[in-house]
Amino acid sequence: MKLISASASPFVRKVRVLMHETGQTEDIDLLDIKTSPVATNDDVKAANPVGKIPALIRDDAPALYDSRVICRFLDSRANAGLYPEAMLWDVLTLEATADGIMDAAVLVTYEGRLRPAELQDDNWREAQWEKVARAVSALNTRWMSHLAGPLDMGQIAVGCALGYLDFRHDARKWRRGNDALATWYESFSQRDSMIATAPTD
Repeated sequence: MKLISASASPFVRKVRVLMHETGQTEDIDLLDIKTSPVATNDDVKAANPVGKIPALIRDDAPALYDSRVICRFLDSRANAGLYPEAMLWDVLTLEATADGIMDAAVLVTYEGRLRPAELQDDNWREAQWEKVARAVSALNTRWMSHLAGPLDMGQIAVGCALGYLDFRHDARKWRRGNDALATWYESFSQRDSMIATAPTD
């Protein structure tokens, strides 16, 4: 199998962390590409009609895309239990919260990097960041007992979301007022899987 990927993508990182945690790194080749919403790579378009990464190219079946779909597939393939049935809805909600942080933070990045300066909209950008701030606050106030529990996909997604905030939006200081979450992330970010998948430009 091949994973269409880019090191800077937090959605790709989710999949790669899962691969490390479940012992599947040797089974999947990384196809590292350059792509963007305004210059979509041909390999990405061939694997995913909406032109987003990651996409998992399988040897004997159609490609899978969307990080949540790929993560569920790889978790099932390894029988890893990162989506435990007893807590499934909590795990999925936590993963969705983390993905929402990633979505909004990536849009803030795109606004600054891809849109011409004269067309950039500060109100729109701040509205996206407010989504990030609300979600981070919710993690800090509602989800710490879950984050402190056994490893699951919700935790991995949150770790990758916070890592992306450090990578692209460190000046926004997401840790301010979120002490419990910051302490959790300081520990989680030292996992071998997180260190091995640290983003680069």
